[in-house]
This record gives sequence, C-alpha cells and structure tokens, in this order.
Amino acid sequence: MLADLARQQGISFEVIIADGGSIDTTCQLANDLFVSDRLSGSCHVGPSVRGQQLNAGVAVANSDWLLFLHADSRLVDVNQLLNALGFIHAHQKKQTSDASAGRFSLLFDISSSEKSFGLFYYEAKARLDRSGCIHGDQGMLMTKSFFHRVGPFREDLPVMEDTSIAETIRATGQWLLLPGKIVTSARRFQVEGLKSRQTLNALMMNFMSIGWLEFFAKAPEIYCQQDRTQPLQLFPFFHLIKKLLHDMPLRKRWRIWLATGGYVRSQAWQIGLALDCRKAYRQGLEPGCQNKDWLNWFDRWFNPLTNHWFGRTVTALLVRIWFAWQFRCEPDTYTNRK
Repeated sequence: MLADLARQQGISFEVIIADGGSIDTTCQLANDLFVSDRLSGSCHVGPSVRGQQLNAGVAVANSDWLLFLHADSRLVDVNQLLNALGFIHAHQKKQTSDASAGRFSLLFDISSSEKSFGLFYYEAKARLDRSGCIHGDQGMLMTKSFFHRVGPFREDLPVMEDTSIAETIRATGQWLLLPGKIVTSARRFQVEGLKSRQTLNALMMNFMSIGWLEFFAKAPEIYCQQDRTQPLQLFPFFHLIKKLLHDMPLRKRWRIWLATGGYVRSQAWQIGLALDCRKAYRQGLEPGCQNKDWLNWFDRWFNPLTNHWFGRTVTALLVRIWFAWQFRCEPDTYTNRK
C-alpha cells in the first residue's frame, strides 16, 4: 500500500500509520519513505484495538478529508485518489451536503489461475449498497466533519468496527461507489477455507447487528489459539456460543434467538444475489455485471411476505435447528480434545 500511495499523481496528502504494536517492519518502511520525501506523514504506535487505532489516527490528521485504508490493500491506478476525490467532491457539491462517503470496488488477488465462485460473489456483493456489504477492506473516504457526525469508530468491538460505522453512514447519509478498485489478498479465504470464514463472518455480523457483544469478548482469544496456516476450526466458536447461551436466563436466550431470526430473515436477499451471481459466473461476466432477476424477486415477494413476527419466529427456529445440527457433525478430533 505504501508504494502505491507514493505513486499517486496529481494530489497531495499525508499518510498516518496507526500501528497497534505490530512486530513487522511497517513503521520502519513508512519512516524510510517519509525521510526520502517520497511520502509525507508519520507513524503512530498505540493500542492494539483497531477502533482505538483508527480514532487515534484521526486525532492527529490535519486534512479536511479522511481515507481509511488497510495496510495490505493495493491501489491499481496512479490517479485513483485524484479521481476518487474529484468524484465524491462533485457529488457533494451537487447535493450541497457532505453527508456521503465513498468506497472502492473490491478485487481479490488470488494465487490460482481461476477465481472461485465464492470470491466472485464477494466482489459482486461489495458493489451493492445494502446492509452488510461495505467493509473497511474497500477503503472509506469522507470529510472529517462527516466522520465526526457518524463516528468515532467503536472501541468496544475487537473486530468489525469498520462494518459498524459503515451501517451508521448508511443510516445517516449515503454511500458512493468510487471509480477504481482496491486489490486485497485472498490468502485468508484460501488458507482458512471460504465456507468456514464465511460462516464465522455471518455469525459476527449477526451478533453485531442484534447487539450481543458477549461473543466478541471471548471469540478473539479462540481465534488467536488457532494455527493461522491451517483451515479455520468453527467448532470452538460454536461451543462458545452454546456456553454463553446456557449461562443466561431462558427468556434472554430466546430473545437472542428471535433477534437472530429477524436478522437472518432480513438477509435472505443474499440467496437471490448468489443465484444471479452463479449465472453471471458461468457466463464469464465481471462481478457487478450480473442481472438482478432473483435479487429483485426476493425484494418484491419474499421480503414483504415474511417480514412479520411469524416469519421471524420460523426463521429463528430454523437457525436453532441448524445450530443444533452442527454438534451432530462435530469432528471426533475436536470432541476428543474437549
């Protein structure tokens, strides 16, 4: 990312590295670029909680505009920041309001010659302006004044602080898809397994959306105990959920299940998107170019027909059955360790 920023043309900016005490050479590489005058900026080492890191970076920023980027993201065009700023500035001038933020299309960098359908689906999903579609790996561009109205980043979440503020922006302003793409590595999906990572992401999205934060207090510890070079093991997370639910009163437990049913039902449109993406993938189309026949069907028919207490309750029961089934499918290796 630092090399890509150094190549940007037609625009001046400062780079603020918000480091959480990493053991790599991030700050050293950044300082070398700052000393050589290839970039202007500074490196700040602070707490390891990402929300605190990002807020600390904002506190020392001097510009009227903020662009949040992941350190391992890549910009594909030397004019990308210039074009992005011109695009969002023109929109805000037309709207006479700065209540909007921009993000880039997502492009996965893969080691194999053929992109999997799962990654194709994620790239297409990242182009939508819907709940749960926008995350920090796409970059987030906004004015500092707008950030102070929608922020700061939540510091009570060890992860998904970017997703949380993305939802706040959607509720109070507007998301724009900027010209250009951000390239991000698909290594985590390839190593951990796309299905397992997707399931864990869905669990976290649900718990964040319904406000059940107890899961986030323990989940990072479980994740850190796993070998990052091996497939992701979901069963420790399932056991954590089971224990947390078991330790709470029955009424609160069912409130969690019913809230989960409401969230899962509201995300059923993703089935329609997957069906549309499957057809586009087989036709060799680019992500974002798929028809929206199934997606529109879910919006027109499924959502209004199920958006009531009965639909949410039925969905909660189905999720509860799915959760119970996971323990019947539990590998003997994990059961024996317990």
